[in-house]
Amino acid sequence: MRAIWLRSFGDPSVLVPGAAPDPVPGPGEVLVAVEFANTTFVETQFRATGAGPFRVELPVIPGNGVGGTVTALGEGAPAELLGRRVVSSLSGTGGYAELAAVPAAGLHLVPDGLALDEAVALLADGRTAVLQLRAVRPAAGERVLVEAAAGGVGSLLVQLAAAAGAQVVAAAGGARKLALARELGADLAVDYREPGWTELAGPVDAVLDGVGGEVGRAAFELLRPGGRMASYGLSAGEWSAVPAEAAAARGVELVTADRSPAALRSATAFALAEAAAGRLRPVIGQRFPLAGAAAAHAAMEARATVGKTLLEVRR
Repeated sequence: MRAIWLRSFGDPSVLVPGAAPDPVPGPGEVLVAVEFANTTFVETQFRATGAGPFRVELPVIPGNGVGGTVTALGEGAPAELLGRRVVSSLSGTGGYAELAAVPAAGLHLVPDGLALDEAVALLADGRTAVLQLRAVRPAAGERVLVEAAAGGVGSLLVQLAAAAGAQVVAAAGGARKLALARELGADLAVDYREPGWTELAGPVDAVLDGVGGEVGRAAFELLRPGGRMASYGLSAGEWSAVPAEAAAARGVELVTADRSPAALRSATAFALAEAAAGRLRPVIGQRFPLAGAAAAHAAMEARATVGKTLLEVRR
């Protein structure tokens, strides 16, 4: 099969197309003919330095999420899965390839009425957005600040927060991204690359911090007493690292999303169902062929993307 290999850490050029043995599904696994591979900013950080949640030995095929059709069953895998459209996370590697062997228990069936590429776009970002919103518990009428509001997770958070009745303040970089945030339902959009953006944003009741660093720390200062802050991303290169003492002194709660297996599965299923019902729209801003994985990573690192970036594996 065709795949993308990571043999050393470095800039995007270390992602090199090549051949790989076809995987064989083991007991309880299925073989998925991959049509779309998910990409995330975390994967660019892992590729660059080896840092992140994945601990692997090189060489490796990167990629942690796929969508496609089940074409073969391992021993004990449910027969009714054969031929079904599915999405699944992997164990941190193996997604940038034409085939993937996946535990049947981890699959999500793609609901009728939902395109496969949209389901893949929701796989990681959808569950993250749902879990973070559940953590901050926005009430109707509260002001909620969404950082990186035009990104894969942020674009979903804008929609989910608006659907919950919150007043959404979207923070993003550049006119194109601000316009997208407004289109998705933000009441106010501010450019966090500009001086004084916090004054424009004004006080808020909840912060969804997907950037970290100085942006996240500045957003923390906007919280009213009783506010909540959930930090889930560090695209700035570092966490916001707000001291618990500082939060307590201001009457602010630093919340953490439930990431138990049951919570992750529930959040993914919810995001897929909402999209199938037309109440949630994943934004697929960029598509690259499998052989263009390096270009996809370069675009994400250059902050030149909006929404989700997918690899079209069969292209």
